Amino acid sequence: MIVSLMLGSCGKSLDITPDGKISLDEVFNDRIRTEAYLNTVYGFIPEYYARYYERAFLAGITDEAQDAETGNYTTMAGNWINGALSPSNDPTAHTGHDPNANTYVSCWSGIRHANIFLERIEQVTFLTPEIKNRYKGEATLLRAFYYWELIRKFGGMPVFDKPLPNDFDYMSLKRPDFQTTIDFIVQNCDAVIGNPNMPLRITNETEATRFTKAVAYAVKSQALLFNASPLWNPQNDAAKWQAAATAAREALTALTAGGQFGLVNDYESYFHSTTDYSNTPRDKETIYERRSYFGWDIWSIPSRGGNWKLGACPSQELVDAYDMQASGEPAILGYADEDHLQPLVNAASGYDADNPYAGRDPRFYATVYFNGAEFDNINGSIHIVETFVGGRDQLIKSPPNRVNTRTGYYLRKFMNAKLQVGPDQNTSWKKYRLAELYLNLAEAENEANGPAGAYEAINAVRRRVDMPDLPAGLSREQMRERIRRERRVEFAWEEHRFWDVRRWKILDQTDRLVTGMEIQRQGDGSFRYTRFVTERRSAWQDKYRIFPIPITDASIIPDFGASQNPGW
Repeated sequence: MIVSLMLGSCGKSLDITPDGKISLDEVFNDRIRTEAYLNTVYGFIPEYYARYYERAFLAGITDEAQDAETGNYTTMAGNWINGALSPSNDPTAHTGHDPNANTYVSCWSGIRHANIFLERIEQVTFLTPEIKNRYKGEATLLRAFYYWELIRKFGGMPVFDKPLPNDFDYMSLKRPDFQTTIDFIVQNCDAVIGNPNMPLRITNETEATRFTKAVAYAVKSQALLFNASPLWNPQNDAAKWQAAATAAREALTALTAGGQFGLVNDYESYFHSTTDYSNTPRDKETIYERRSYFGWDIWSIPSRGGNWKLGACPSQELVDAYDMQASGEPAILGYADEDHLQPLVNAASGYDADNPYAGRDPRFYATVYFNGAEFDNINGSIHIVETFVGGRDQLIKSPPNRVNTRTGYYLRKFMNAKLQVGPDQNTSWKKYRLAELYLNLAEAENEANGPAGAYEAINAVRRRVDMPDLPAGLSREQMRERIRRERRVEFAWEEHRFWDVRRWKILDQTDRLVTGMEIQRQGDGSFRYTRFVTERRSAWQDKYRIFPIPITDASIIPDFGASQNPGW
């Protein structure tokens, strides 16, 4: 696949406009067509969100949730949970709802077009130097972005900084190590950061989808954090952690200077809207968003009506991850058994097993609908969610269906419950946001220099939702655990968990099963809570940390076959 994608770069014609095939010379001798080609480079960004096959979230194949379709082996979730990933089958790559879901194909295509643009833009004379320089910056960053999305999934890949000649010997291709590709990504991001014609943020709605310096800082920070993590840093080289810490700190300094970026005040409503673009925006947290309508009718509580498919249900493991607000302490420290049915309750937290949803981190109430939660505006009134057996929104364990929860919980995040009917057209996918840079800094600083320097960053994220600061005197190991918890709840459902457990090399601890909560209402109106295993999974072994190189390339490029990722 890389062969056909990269060797197509020097062809004499291509489809770029509705009037048919035109030459590259014609494209880059016309301003409108040149700008259209840059839009083509943008055209390979995945849609994320609920755009995986059968309108699934990536969360549904993590320990955050169980997807309603896991019993259907033809869907993304069902395919994945049953261990169907292979060099010839990537369950996450089905393009039925997202044309760019196959990231191996889409990212190589994006890289090829970025290289074409960067080579050809040099000959353009009709643009001002400032505009030309900005366009070069955007294409350079897009190339870095596509490389990062590609290697995060598949590991180190050959670096191309220009179009390949038609006589290129693809059989000679060699896979570099992860560090080599990371270095190229960082080099590209640094060039964009140093580009005087690249804006830090977008202030005009007409440019809403364009990349900025802030995106370069975000890509660089994420890439260096992964590069320092156990999966790609088995020797625990402190210099890699230091590089990640420095990148995150420099990003925060640049973005927050003069109040250009900042954490929004309302965590829940933040996910109900798209970013506003002006010199004084309401939303200062979003660095880059992907606007993508996902179909509101696919996930809702049954009593709301109109939904034909639930989507994914939050797991008990996710619920257990939320701290208690008053004490700031974890409610559940872990489990005494492999099936997660015997929680280790933190006696110092204030958690009450007979009233398990009281007093939790405010992000819990913004993310999860639980038994007793309020759902606004159902038929013009407040509705109390009833997930207990026999309730209006009850858990149905057997036989399961597409509409009722399988775990005892429903998703609230992204859903504006105040809407009477129809989709929330203002919701968008926050691909990069400021909170990530804070938690990237906390993690890297803790690993590089110890917990002292991590407090300020992690506490900034906690204070935003009125959570207490972490207690002083934590060890590096204790801080590591708290940072991982913080990432889990702050970024619930935002695809971080899927990649975090891989780079931390804890997949075998997190992805064997998920549990739920069965609730029985007693005669006196109280409730009895019983944990149960809702799903066991077959995609938790070490080989699932890194995706296999597709058979299309592994079978024809000698070094790709010889260096196929571990376990495949």
